[in-house]
Amino acid sequence: MLGIIGDLVQDVIVWLEEPLRHGTDTEVEIFHTRGGSAANVASFATRLGPTRFIGCVGDDPLGDTLVNGLTADGIDVRVQRRGTTGTIVILIDQDGERTMLPYRGAATLLDNVPDQWLDGLELLHIPAYTFKGEPVGDSVTKLILRARQKGILVSIDASSTGMLTHYGVDRFLRLMQELQPTFLIGNQSESEFLGLCIDGEAGPALHLLPDTIVVTKAGADPTVVLGSPTGKLKVTVPPVTGVRDLTGAGDAFAAGFLATFLATRDLKSACVGGHSSAARVLCSPGASMPV
Repeated sequence: MLGIIGDLVQDVIVWLEEPLRHGTDTEVEIFHTRGGSAANVASFATRLGPTRFIGCVGDDPLGDTLVNGLTADGIDVRVQRRGTTGTIVILIDQDGERTMLPYRGAATLLDNVPDQWLDGLELLHIPAYTFKGEPVGDSVTKLILRARQKGILVSIDASSTGMLTHYGVDRFLRLMQELQPTFLIGNQSESEFLGLCIDGEAGPALHLLPDTIVVTKAGADPTVVLGSPTGKLKVTVPPVTGVRDLTGAGDAFAAGFLATFLATRDLKSACVGGHSSAARVLCSPGASMPV
């Protein structure tokens, strides 16, 4: 079973039909979807194998709706309930690029996760957003260390350069040295920002994580895997037409990559699985896949 720990929130997706007009009206199309990087990964991964979501949502009607939706997808949901469920407003420009305005709400209140919630997991995935805020940051850090003691593989997604800026690059790299994840997944800008992979080659900070496989996505360009048994692996990305919304593509990649790796234990196959999963969300609103 693949476990994912982190945020479960509501996404308000705003497709801009024209450049944003400050101080007046802008033509848009709006969609409401379930969101949160961890919940997105769980939703995509459950199509590929048994999946558990761990998190905290508000004790409110929106929280009820979001939890019931994950459960209906067949996900083993383990959540604490307190506070107010979060909402993220995501502006999508005409090129499909995102600007996110996050209010994480109750997601930051996760605390004292019981060991039983790790039972049966082969791999635990954590978006780096989860480390920002307390008590969730400390709780998740301790849970990862307990997971590693149980022999559970650990994957961490770098999440965003904005989050990494607020958290601090040096602080984040020290945390990665402490946690020693099996995988650290990021896009090209995140991997370059951390100094791990630059122009497809090992960056100056890669030596700090000798036991971690760094997976760098680069949109339509090849995915680069560093620290693999072969040292470096490049996997071509099949072309995708009709791209409208990049929201959730990274989460879909993580789901496909990790689920395929658990099934095959092969890094190239895992990348192919990640690409296939990500391609399915690029033409639909937010982190959703066409039925």
